[in-house]
Amino acid sequence: MEVGAITGYIDIAQVTLYAFWIFFAGLIFYLHRENKREGYPLESERSAYVTVQGFPPIPEPKTYRRRDGRTVRAPTGKGDDRPVAAVPAFGHLGAPLVPTGDPLADGVGPAAYAEREEEPERTWEGEPLIAPARLVPGTTVAKQDADPRGMRVIAADKAVAGTVVELWVDRSEPQIRYLELETAGDGRRVLMPINFARIDPRRREVRTRALTAAQIARVPGIASDSQITKREEDRICAYWAGGFLYATPDRQEPLL
Repeated sequence: MEVGAITGYIDIAQVTLYAFWIFFAGLIFYLHRENKREGYPLESERSAYVTVQGFPPIPEPKTYRRRDGRTVRAPTGKGDDRPVAAVPAFGHLGAPLVPTGDPLADGVGPAAYAEREEEPERTWEGEPLIAPARLVPGTTVAKQDADPRGMRVIAADKAVAGTVVELWVDRSEPQIRYLELETAGDGRRVLMPINFARIDPRRREVRTRALTAAQIARVPGIASDSQITKREEDRICAYWAGGFLYATPDRQEPLL
């Protein structure tokens, strides 16, 4: 064999396979470590001095430049220091939490939410992504679908919770994201995520199983009538989702 020839002694296909395995293992390591730029280290129930981060460890902080010129560092090193309005049901680690107040308002369990930024999601053009239909020219409801505006809202306890007065739509996708309700009691304006609504065009009603009428009247509000921030979205969606466990006492009981 000529000098420099290696194919007679080394299986190139096997070398290529090993190289791919090494590359793929490195890729998994990199992605898993980058995934820990948010949400880590976890809080330990055993001691405040225990760092729960697993393997690989949390990466070094990195600065990201946003489109608007601002910068953000991740991980931030800042934990969530909000008080938890709940106590363990039992004395052992990992015991379920029992709410001590109103779990929907306190953000406990399925009603928990992240403290994201108090600014709206934006489109590529820089406009608020979600806005009332009145501010989005050309927005219409398809002829084959029922327009819920003007329909009364029937809550989980069969009581009338209010009336739909507006639609909040996604500027980037042809989707209704929220129904704006005027509550029956004090006329507050609150938002209902469309996922929790069941529209009955025959009866001209919007039904929901998530919350009672009294709880709908206490849905967290928004600061502006023309846009919704990321934190407001998370809090409102969590409030509605938490109703499937906390709306009535029987929902917290075992199924069997």
